[in-house]
Amino acid sequence: MNTGHHLLTLYYGYGVSEDIYVSRWQKLFDHNERLFWALHSIGWVGFALVYYIGSFLHDMRSIWFFIIILNAYAGWLLTIPLRYIFRWARQQSLLKMLCVIFASCYAIALVWAIVKNVNYWEIYKHGYRPDEWYMYTTNTINSLLMIMCWTGLYFGIKNFQMLQKEKQAALKATTMAHQAHIKMLRYQLNPHFLFNTLNAISTLILMKNNQTAEAMVTRLSHFLRYSLDNDPIKRVPLAKEIEALRLYLDIEKVRFDDRLQVVWEIEPRCEKALVPSMILQPLIENSIKYAISKLTQGGTISISAKVFASDLLIDVADNGPGAEIDAGKLVREHGVGLPNIRERLQSLYGRDFSFVIANNQPTGLRISIRIPYELKEASND
Repeated sequence: MNTGHHLLTLYYGYGVSEDIYVSRWQKLFDHNERLFWALHSIGWVGFALVYYIGSFLHDMRSIWFFIIILNAYAGWLLTIPLRYIFRWARQQSLLKMLCVIFASCYAIALVWAIVKNVNYWEIYKHGYRPDEWYMYTTNTINSLLMIMCWTGLYFGIKNFQMLQKEKQAALKATTMAHQAHIKMLRYQLNPHFLFNTLNAISTLILMKNNQTAEAMVTRLSHFLRYSLDNDPIKRVPLAKEIEALRLYLDIEKVRFDDRLQVVWEIEPRCEKALVPSMILQPLIENSIKYAISKLTQGGTISISAKVFASDLLIDVADNGPGAEIDAGKLVREHGVGLPNIRERLQSLYGRDFSFVIANNQPTGLRISIRIPYELKEASND
């Protein structure tokens, strides 16, 4: 899976089922109300279960189970207000927040300790009364430790949620910036192409060649419709890209007539290969501008595509005067076409591509593109 599509990963078979379960848990986690009540209840049920298992060590009577249920239920009720107290405390200064947290935890622990002692003495001890009133507050420290554990889990989960939301926001922002960057690169080409074509049409009109100008406008409208209808983020089958190139070349042949020759060498299995939309048109335009237009007798552009191992190899070559090349780049690189393509490929494929500019033999320029060979999905056939 290439870099440009890592956010659009498809799951099949077991992956679909797994994704459904993950989605359900994600929905639960994203819904604060449902998450709180679910974890709050599960936590106190777990407390009761551990408390009950621990009672086996002391050979307690069966009535002890009922007391455990009462104590767990009391803890479940008494810790609910902490949620709203902590929500308010989080908006305060650090010192004030810590003081509020400790004071509220101690108050809840004290009340819970009294409730547990009352349950133990009134039910398990059959109405036992201590000699001193402060005896009702015994084991407050143990209760406080349990409440502090509840508090730690509450703030831990809250902070984890905030962290996840920040990560999601950062990922969304990165994705939007990535997509905007690709769209900018793609749409940057349209004004460049339009200027040259409209300039040629205006020349035809000035020369009173209205029929040819009308045909050129028609082809231009079809080409622009293809350009605008295809999302720059998505890729298209090479067959559609070639169809668009033919429209473009029909426009250019009006300008150059027999001076422009095109040779196609496309392997049949390449036609469904996915390529970035409008990735080849700037290469053809570059050859026309710096090769065909420079030759008095005209020239030839060769366009080939083949599959090698798991890669799609595309070549665009001309027999023009060539150019000075240094380290795989043109020494004098004019316009935005070639840098634009290199940047688009890097945005879409990361490091899994190559874009090579070399001298053609015996003359001219050859531009070679290597990208992963990926077929059009069956659902889009």
